Amino acid sequence: MSEPSTLELTLLRSFSPLNGLKNENLRALARKTVMRELGQGRTLFKEGDTDKRTFYLVAGTVELLSGGKIVGAISGGTADARHPLAPVIPRRCMARVASDRIEYLSIDSDLLDVLLTWDQTGTYEVGDLQATGAGGGDWMTALLQGRAFHKIPPANLQALFLRMQRVEFPAGHTIIRQGDEGDYFYVIVSGRCVVSRETPLNREGIKLAELGMGDTFGEEALVSGARRNATVSMLTDGVLMRLGKDDFLQLLNEPMLKWVEYGEAQRIVSGGGRWLDVRLPSEYEHCHFDMSLNVPLYFIRLKLKSLDPSIPYVVCCDNGKRSSAAAYLLSERGFDAKVLKGGIAATDLAEALNATG
Repeated sequence: MSEPSTLELTLLRSFSPLNGLKNENLRALARKTVMRELGQGRTLFKEGDTDKRTFYLVAGTVELLSGGKIVGAISGGTADARHPLAPVIPRRCMARVASDRIEYLSIDSDLLDVLLTWDQTGTYEVGDLQATGAGGGDWMTALLQGRAFHKIPPANLQALFLRMQRVEFPAGHTIIRQGDEGDYFYVIVSGRCVVSRETPLNREGIKLAELGMGDTFGEEALVSGARRNATVSMLTDGVLMRLGKDDFLQLLNEPMLKWVEYGEAQRIVSGGGRWLDVRLPSEYEHCHFDMSLNVPLYFIRLKLKSLDPSIPYVVCCDNGKRSSAAAYLLSERGFDAKVLKGGIAATDLAEALNATG
């Protein structure tokens, strides 16, 4: 398949949240996206539709109808057209072509969500990774000293160590590779590893950090369901303990993630908590909860010091994927972080998203 043209990439960058994707991910999306046309009076989607497609209007005008009544209209090139058309599933309105014809983009919503999450689970921060260093003692003691493990039920901890597999690796062996599916969570028992990230300008990879005994890696892809965002290789001969994805999600991820319904989230916020919106700024500006704090997922590690550990946070995004990854990272570091179940799409704020496109 041919590489997308500069014109195609420029068009995609005119839409939110596509304008926040890194170049390599935007190019991957462009290769899967086709411009389509539809004539006057035709229906783009119906009220109640559940097809997981994200629609962007490029040119022309569509009317939005709810219960057979026109509730709005959107024209290509306007501020409202920068955002997806009525993104909440099932659709709460119908979209009908009002002009002679329209040009639009139809994108697989699951693909877009994976790219956004992979893109924003971000770059390993050297200081952040090294902050979990063992500092003496064996690997198990070092692991249990992490604040994350204080939240794990004792029965889960026992099962955790029973289910872990001991694996020896020689120097130079690649443990996880950037772009692969997440399969294991790792703990270093002995030896050292190097973390690197490939970029469009450096295919050999940029060194981000070195990890030693007691350090862990591999959890972000398991939590978010995204692909690996870095490569980890052995610097020396070493021994690792690994935990499979299903066991990780059951024993570590689930106990640490606290999901709340919208009503409970509102009570937490009214009682002194804070909404933490981890979508991109362009998504946040379009529609957000009052008094919410916007820290995109890819900034979470960098902005930890700006967050107040004494405040309970309700983390939100569009559907819960990015917010669950962010909440896990916050919980690992001792924050009281809960995830809005179903994301913004499950709240009355979704009505505003549909009303404005």
